[in-house]
Amino acid sequence: MNTPVLSTDTLTKRYGRHTALTEATLDIPAGRIVGLVGPNGAGKSTLLALAAGLIRPTSGHIHVLGRTPAADAHQLADVGFVAQDTPVYATLTVADHLTMGKRLNPTWDDTFARTRIQQIGLDPTKKAGRLSGGQKAQLALTIAAAKRPKLLIFDEPVAALDPLARRAFLQNLMEFVAELDISVILSSHLIGDVERVCDHLIVLAESRVQVAGEIDDLTANHHRLIGPRGTLDTLPDGIDLIAADHTDRQTTLIVHNTTGHPLDLPGADTIGLEDMVLTYLHRAEGLTAPTLQETRA
Repeated sequence: MNTPVLSTDTLTKRYGRHTALTEATLDIPAGRIVGLVGPNGAGKSTLLALAAGLIRPTSGHIHVLGRTPAADAHQLADVGFVAQDTPVYATLTVADHLTMGKRLNPTWDDTFARTRIQQIGLDPTKKAGRLSGGQKAQLALTIAAAKRPKLLIFDEPVAALDPLARRAFLQNLMEFVAELDISVILSSHLIGDVERVCDHLIVLAESRVQVAGEIDDLTANHHRLIGPRGTLDTLPDGIDLIAADHTDRQTTLIVHNTTGHPLDLPGADTIGLEDMVLTYLHRAEGLTAPTLQETRA
């Protein structure tokens, strides 16, 4: 059995009186591209920092690749982390960054790094401070991947990029995953990007995990039910209510089928990834999801 790339048990992180992450329990298989989705302040950056070993839990447990994050040099070498501001050094050239990466990382693949820099058209003599946002992101991605890690962690890597640069970054990311056979955890506000490149999903809101799992399974097992008012008041066991909306004549529900069997209820229809994510986010904030309002008679 493969070791999970990330495993947590009631993982909690507090900063003084503020709880940034509350009792998160996750088990993510290796070999996945994981999309971490949620609003600002949901706890995404905290979870990624815990996974990278940059901070320690207040309580609970976390294991990355079967070990405590940042336990030793070998564990550090197995994880590549790119922070939200795609950190590069403005006064160093592209070539300087590769030299530094080679000196600091025992598993550094210099041929890979220099080939990728050439393929994406970066001038090795150009200082990083003069690169565009997309070029900085590509440089940071190349450095992280050239470590030959088993896990790459990205905190909002495309948030500040224009659509073309974002598309190029995500395309390169998918190429790296195929070429290097690695796992990726990628936080993003952009559900379309997550749907395009990810096969596993974690939805965080109000510091808690709202739902997590394989994207295909989640979308196949979340449904919209529509029926006359009063006909959907009772649901079978294993059908969890996520959100409800009522008019005088009609009831609309979003439900999660956890039975392991196809949902056999009249008027059931699967919902897309974006509708599903927004429903969980609105539920966490105590709001009525707009996807429900759109179905009103």
